Amino acid sequence: QLMESGGGLVQPEGSLTLSCVVSGSISDRLFPHSTVGWYRRAAGNERDLVAEITSWEATTYADSAKGRFTITRDSKKKTVYLRMTKVKPEDTARYYCFMKGHWGQGTQVTVSS
Repeated sequence: QLMESGGGLVQPEGSLTLSCVVSGSISDRLFPHSTVGWYRRAAGNERDLVAEITSWEATTYADSAKGRFTITRDSKKKTVYLRMTKVKPEDTARYYCFMKGHWGQGTQVTVSS
């Protein structure tokens, strides 16, 4: 399973780091060979890709995330991180982790003063 954490209320221009821990049978079977992505869904919108990282640590970012967000992975901890900096109110959304057809429950990020 995938478990996200790290969301919360943050002020504009602030920072926070989201974590996605992969556990269970898929952690050993899939994680070492899989691309993991962070997606987000704002109220009334579809779920959109924010960033993803391959097993060889190549990264892709949505235009809205470039220069502000950084995705990394820790193979030993089977965890993928999303470091969010200079956040904006439009970053407010529920953030989800995705790997090989598996979704987490999400973690809410609210950017507000």
